[in-house]
Amino acid sequence: MELIYKGKTKDVYQLPDGNYHLQFKDDMTGADGAFDPGSNEVGLTVEGAGRAGLALTKFFFEKIEEEGIQTHYIDGDIERATMTVKPAAVFGKGLEVICRYRAVGSFLRRYGAYINEGEKLEGFVEVTLKDDERGDPPISKDALAMLGLLSEEEYERIKNLTVQIAEVVKKELAKKDLELYDIKFEFGRDMSTGEILLIDEISGGNMRAYKGKNPVEPLELEKIMLNQ
Repeated sequence: MELIYKGKTKDVYQLPDGNYHLQFKDDMTGADGAFDPGSNEVGLTVEGAGRAGLALTKFFFEKIEEEGIQTHYIDGDIERATMTVKPAAVFGKGLEVICRYRAVGSFLRRYGAYINEGEKLEGFVEVTLKDDERGDPPISKDALAMLGLLSEEEYERIKNLTVQIAEVVKKELAKKDLELYDIKFEFGRDMSTGEILLIDEISGGNMRAYKGKNPVEPLELEKIMLNQ
């Protein structure tokens, strides 16, 4: 395998058949030893986090594909914390698309003068650039088109997919009496067909889930969702 990219929580390798191999790590984003899905830095390492992240990702990707939504997922090996995926090209240097149901995290830090913590947002979608140096700045549809990262039609396609996928995750969490506050997705173009695919992962590491008023940590979320 050829190493393509070393990420904060996953490393990406290219397989001889052209597919990609994702190695999930036990590193988690955050600061001062506390988990934060919106952080740009690794804040802690928790044994088993990689396997837990993959187990949830496998669960959610399979649920999403049952809804007819295309993803890059092929299969996953939980014990080795590895996932095989279709090759997909990111937009620019990568975009993150967030669907927000409650005012928390970076949304609250930016707009707290106009909204109270925890207020409902009804599935608000925003796009940010993957750019650690600049703090993953939010970017508008017009700016994405102007910079040649997404056409307006592609933006609307990704926005609609984000809402659909977030609703699948939200409903699955609700079955366990959990509430989804926000979730972060990534998309790319299938390198064979050019179609837009959901890529990366869907795990406790890229969402905020709550049980009542209490946040659920990523490893606990996996145990609750998969009844372990």
